[in-house]
Amino acid sequence: MTGRDRMVLIGVVVLAAIAAGWMLVVSPEREKANSLAAEVSTAQAALSAAEGQLSSARAAQAQYSAAYSAVVSLGKAVPAGQEVPSLIYELSQASSARSVDFSSIVTGSSGSPGAGAGAAASAGFSQMPFTFVFNGGFFQLEHLFQQLTAFATHTSTGGLQVSGRLLTIQSVKLSPAATSATAGKPATQELTGTITASAYVLPASQGLTAGATAASPLGAPAASPGAATAPAIARVTP
Repeated sequence: MTGRDRMVLIGVVVLAAIAAGWMLVVSPEREKANSLAAEVSTAQAALSAAEGQLSSARAAQAQYSAAYSAVVSLGKAVPAGQEVPSLIYELSQASSARSVDFSSIVTGSSGSPGAGAGAAASAGFSQMPFTFVFNGGFFQLEHLFQQLTAFATHTSTGGLQVSGRLLTIQSVKLSPAATSATAGKPATQELTGTITASAYVLPASQGLTAGATAASPLGAPAASPGAATAPAIARVTP
């Protein structure tokens, strides 16, 4: 064997050793590195998704107080039940604040439907007609009527701001109070204010939360298309 043949043979042996080392050491490490890179990529995607969920959760947490307050206001404006005692209490508080006597409340009225009746019907609300009677001075009654109409008002952006029971007022009538002079005293200047109005109740098949609960909000039936539509408020100026 010549020197050249020996050099060629040594070169072949070296190349074979390098190839064997590549196959036995380098190639598995590269595969492991590729596998680790894929795992890192998957972990980074999961981390990004978790960060997005965390951001959404924090945003929802920040909005919880406002959302809860809105639900409470809506429940007060249009309750799931008739809630007549709470309506009487609310009217009593308003009349006492205006130094007006809340004389009586009668279910049902003979007044014509107000501006909000059509919207209420399209929303599926059940109407509860009432007749309220108040006694007091002219200006006290005027301030009370303004307060009652302000329970629900339209905002400049077209929304509805509710601060009490939702009422559609059909008519307001003022007449002298049925009093007379006694024991040498002149008759009082009190007036009787009679209001015919309608309150509203959610349909029996629909609750305020549409069947959702704090523990399981998913799967709750969707609200009807008109469920969020509130009747218009008829403004009255005595």
